[in-house]
Amino acid sequence: MTWGPFDLSGKAAIVTGGAMGIGFGIVTRFVEAGANVLVADLDGALAARKVAELEGPGKAVSMAIDVAAPEAGDRLVGECVGYFGSVDILVNNAGIYPMTPMLALTRETWQRVIDVNLTGLAFVSKAVATRMVEQATGGKIINIASIDSLHPSMVGLAAYDSSKGGVLMFTRSFALEMAPHGVNVNAIAPGAIATEGTAAPLRGSGMTEAQMKAMMDQFVAGVPLKRMGEPDDIATVAVFLASPASDYMTGDIMVVDGGVLLG
Repeated sequence: MTWGPFDLSGKAAIVTGGAMGIGFGIVTRFVEAGANVLVADLDGALAARKVAELEGPGKAVSMAIDVAAPEAGDRLVGECVGYFGSVDILVNNAGIYPMTPMLALTRETWQRVIDVNLTGLAFVSKAVATRMVEQATGGKIINIASIDSLHPSMVGLAAYDSSKGGVLMFTRSFALEMAPHGVNVNAIAPGAIATEGTAAPLRGSGMTEAQMKAMMDQFVAGVPLKRMGEPDDIATVAVFLASPASDYMTGDIMVVDGGVLLG
């Protein structure tokens, strides 16, 4: 398979939350496109197992990390440079989405969501962008936002929606700052994607299996393309944004939702 203008050969990438779901879908496509990838995840053991499954011209290594930790950005940069010699691509995919109505939400849960989804993303971006400026060869930063950056999906996601709204504005602001350095900063806004963790917030909400199925069926009925998305639907867009094919794009958000926001 030839990747043409989407070829990532020789590029070094960091993908946070890369051990499952959308993150692992992106890792898989990056490796196929020739990139060398640092798969960073809170579950380091899972990341190591998933790396062993990968096939392609690119290489992959794993590390355990909490992106909300103050030293996370510097550690990620150090590991990536240590293994591959540079950092050319960052995908900020790590995120959490506990489903709790605001009237029942604790300050601790709110803060953890913001710390992981927004503050961690911002300061990992800062560390990586600093390295990209030092390298003086440009780079690509891709933030995984959400359609909830633009429109709330349901009750119970106030913290998540607030964090993802922040991701959108951070993407736009940081794109302005990094443009003179040749670093493109863009975001992807997925809709409902079928992953291992999709049902976790619903199960934690106390819903029965029948109630969860009814909710998901109702959601899919409102998707113009009449299906849930798959991780690869996001991964292929991430390859585009990481490649030279998107060199004249920055500060943009690409909605990948099967048409949900058309309604």
